[in-house]
Amino acid sequence: MSWVLLVFAGLFEVGFTTCMKLSDGFKDWRYGLGFLVFAILSFYFLNKATQNISLGTAYAVWTGIGAAGTVIIGILSFGDSINTWRIFFLSTLILSVIGLKFLGGD
Repeated sequence: MSWVLLVFAGLFEVGFTTCMKLSDGFKDWRYGLGFLVFAILSFYFLNKATQNISLGTAYAVWTGIGAAGTVIIGILSFGDSINTWRIFFLSTLILSVIGLKFLGGD
C-alpha cells in the first residue's frame, strides 16, 4: 500500500508542477490554487509512504516519478523539445525508479 501512496505522491507532483507552469508566475489564481492543492496532496502522500519505505528510496522514487512525468507533460503539452538523448535519459530515469522499487530493499 505504501508504494501505491508513493505513486500517487509522484503523480500529484506532476500536477503541481504543471499548475505552476500554467499559473503564469502565479498570476492566474485558479492554477495557483491547483498548485497549492496538488503540492499539499503530494507531500501528504509522500509523508505517508515514508512510514513504511525508507526515506532515501521514497524521495528518489517520488522525485523520479515527478521529473519523468513533468518531462512527458512538457513534451506533450508545452512543446518542449524531444530528441534521442532526451528520450534515452528519460528512459534511464524511469528504469532507475523501477529498479529502486524492486531492488531497493524496502
